[in-house]
Amino acid sequence: MSSPIVQHFFDEPTNTFSYVVRDPDSQACAILDSVLDFDYAAGRTDVRSADEIIDYVRGNGLTVEWILETHVHADHLSAAPYLHDKLGGNTGIGAHIRDVQEIFGKAFNAGTEFQRDGSQFDRLFREGDTFAIGGLEGRVLHTPGHTPACLTYVIEDAAFVGDTLFMPDYGTARCDFPGGDARTLYQSIQKVLSLPAETRIFLCHDYKAPGRDEYQHMTTVSEQREANVHVHEGISEEEFVKMRTERDATLDMPRLILPSVQVNMRAGEMPPAEDNGQVYLKVPINLF
Repeated sequence: MSSPIVQHFFDEPTNTFSYVVRDPDSQACAILDSVLDFDYAAGRTDVRSADEIIDYVRGNGLTVEWILETHVHADHLSAAPYLHDKLGGNTGIGAHIRDVQEIFGKAFNAGTEFQRDGSQFDRLFREGDTFAIGGLEGRVLHTPGHTPACLTYVIEDAAFVGDTLFMPDYGTARCDFPGGDARTLYQSIQKVLSLPAETRIFLCHDYKAPGRDEYQHMTTVSEQREANVHVHEGISEEEFVKMRTERDATLDMPRLILPSVQVNMRAGEMPPAEDNGQVYLKVPINLF
C-alpha cells in the first residue's frame, strides 16, 4: 500500500484545515475542503487561503485530479470554483448533496433556476465508490449524521473525515442542522473506527480543547477508539445520542452558516446576480 503525502493548510478564522493529498510516485494530487476567505461584516471575499494552496501545487509541479468536499460546510465558503479555474481537476461530493440542496433550496427560496440534482459537481460519490489519484486508490464511506451528504474519503492509509470526528479530546460533530441525526452519526463513526487501527485520520476542524495550546489536524483510528471523549470504545449508541442531543441544544449557530450554505450548496458558486448586476446573500429571518 502506498502512503499518500498529505500537506495541510489552516484557516484560523474558521478553524478549518484544507489538504493537498499527493501520490508519492507521481505528480498527481487532490485538494480537499478548500476555504474562500470571507469578511462577513463587509460582504467581501478574498482568495488568500486558496492562493496558498495554488502556490504549493505549482511550486511542487503537481497536477490536480480532484477538488473534493467532505460535505456542504456550514462554517466556511468553499474556494472550489477558483481552484478549478486555476488548476483544473474534477469536483466531487456525496450524492446526498441532493438532499441538502432540497432542504436549503427551499429555506433560501432559491427558485426553480437552482438545480437540486447535484449537477454543479463533476461527480457525486456513493458508499463504496472508488477513485484514483495517480497510483493511489481512494474509496468512499458515506458517513452522514452531521449532514445527510457527509463522506469520508479513505485514500490508502489516510481517512479524511470532514466534521464527523474531531481530535479525541474534543469529540464529535454536532447533529442539529437540518437533516442531521445523532443516531446516524454514531453509526457512521463506527464505520470510521472499523478501519485499521493505524489509519491516519485527517480532520476538517480543530478548536483546541481546554488545556491544549496547539492546533492539531491529525489523529489515528486507534487514538479515537481509546480516547475520544464522546465516542470511545464502551460508549453505547443510546449514551451517545443522549449526550449529543443535550450538548447540541446548548450550541449557537455557526457564525457563517447562512452565507456558507448558500454558496456551498452551489459547489462554491455565488447565487446569480440580480437585475442590477449585484450578487446578494440572503438572511432568512426567524427561520433557523
